[in-house]
Amino acid sequence: MSLIDPRAIVDPKAKLAENVQVGPWTVIGPDVEIGEGTVIASHVVLKGPTVIGRNNKILQFSSVGEDTPDLKYQGEPTRLVIGDNNTIREGVTIHRGTVQDRGETTIGDNNLLMAYVHIGHDSVIGNHCILVNNTALAGHVHVHDWAILSGFTLVHQHCHIGAHSFSAMGTAIGKDIPAFVMVAGNPAEARSMNFEGMRRRGVSETAMQALRRAYKIVYRSGNTVDHALAKLEDSAAQFAEVALFCESIRNSTRGITR
Repeated sequence: MSLIDPRAIVDPKAKLAENVQVGPWTVIGPDVEIGEGTVIASHVVLKGPTVIGRNNKILQFSSVGEDTPDLKYQGEPTRLVIGDNNTIREGVTIHRGTVQDRGETTIGDNNLLMAYVHIGHDSVIGNHCILVNNTALAGHVHVHDWAILSGFTLVHQHCHIGAHSFSAMGTAIGKDIPAFVMVAGNPAEARSMNFEGMRRRGVSETAMQALRRAYKIVYRSGNTVDHALAKLEDSAAQFAEVALFCESIRNSTRGITR
């Protein structure tokens, strides 16, 4: 029995591994490549150039690989690359890149994109991220590994969301979020660190204590960013977690959420 429903429309130029499943009324265009074990539900639209890896699940009414609505986009060849083991829930929209940036939108492995999430052009999603219902990323956003963005989070273009960070429901993010930091509000404000997420991932209590001290030096002690980073050099040399926290601050181009 064919794994492609006869009511689906699959362009002859699309490349599907033998065990890819495609539901009824799904449309797959040319220049779409889908890896082994991936399941495409009904009523999905896939456009290319798009490469989708192995063992992904894409649910109904999602639009994956569409052109960006960015007015600077003039039909140049750009693409979308999705890794392995991702779950893309109902109504998710993911746009390809633009030549003004990377030319590619990239999604890593083991991510969960819940219903009605939007991923704008040239964005980069790392691994093990969770984007909860109706989270929307403008173009050029980078979301690093293990970040969690709660429902209705909005992210301004060019923002970087640090690894292991967390946003509360309805947060509006306009600046970079350092690694491990929890933010909430409109506009977003730093509230604490994602200690519960760290525990779940096996971060030691000693490292979390070091991060608590680092957070206070950056956010609660009246230091400038440069002064705070200088004070954290010894701790960053001792703890990889503090080094990651400091690196995410040092690499910020939009300024960090305070």
